[in-house]
Amino acid sequence: MLPTLYTLTGNLLWERTLEFSAWSPGKTQRAKSESVQVGGKGINVSRMLTRLGAPTTALCFAGGSAGADCVSWLTTKDIAHHAFPSTAATRSGTVVRGGAQPETTFLGPDAAPDAAAWAACADYLDSLPDGQVLALCGSFPGWVAPAAEPLRSALARWTARGSLTADTYGPPLDWALQRPLALVKINRDEFDTLSPETERNQSVSSRLPAALARSRTEAWIVTDGCDPVWYADRSNPARQFFPPQVPLVSPTGSGDVLFACLLHAHFQRQLPWPEALAFALPFAAANAASPGIAEFDLNNLPA
Repeated sequence: MLPTLYTLTGNLLWERTLEFSAWSPGKTQRAKSESVQVGGKGINVSRMLTRLGAPTTALCFAGGSAGADCVSWLTTKDIAHHAFPSTAATRSGTVVRGGAQPETTFLGPDAAPDAAAWAACADYLDSLPDGQVLALCGSFPGWVAPAAEPLRSALARWTARGSLTADTYGPPLDWALQRPLALVKINRDEFDTLSPETERNQSVSSRLPAALARSRTEAWIVTDGCDPVWYADRSNPARQFFPPQVPLVSPTGSGDVLFACLLHAHFQRQLPWPEALAFALPFAAANAASPGIAEFDLNNLPA
């Protein structure tokens, strides 16, 4: 039986996208169209997994009217989910796209879940059967607060009975790197913050062995936009994988699509990490060549 891929989003987003023929700062603009969707790394990952037909459940913290709208949207899209209610209102955001201006995203302030929400998430994870896969996704406001201790403890217990992966940064990543992880997927900017400032001009390949040595992680993947992706594990030296070259439409969510396909290929299709990465890259490229997130044609992937 295939394991379920659980994603945990610590910073849910109710997002509106405005499309313009042209726009510029400093004046009133009128969009030609708008759409709404739920954002947050884990949501995007589960969204892509759902398109692949992979067993997945998106876990998140939801509060206020924006949180209720997020839960309704997930239900409408048939994305399996479990939302932990919080008194902290879910953030909202706006994506502005079109014309000669680069795509721009405006995000509302982060809000940490309340103590009851952290505890409810911990209880839920403890109730799940052994042998499942959990992905920590994106930012987690309030991670180091005492109120989040129940979740941190539940995640530590999880590593003894399931697989833990991470596409996060800051305090959650620092915490996770001290535990046994199956995979860390991280972008180049976030990877650089893990090195002393005097070493950040060194190549990724020269720093990956140190990252492996400092952590208890099975494999590392470092992305860098449209540039080649670096991979290393405890048995193989760092090497590059080259994504298909595509006309860039919107990079938003492409790293999340990559993460989703990696998890599906490794844990559900039983491919080794290098083969899983080769499997995932065309999907991420197809997403970058599309205006939405995980909405591209699965039957027309770039070579």
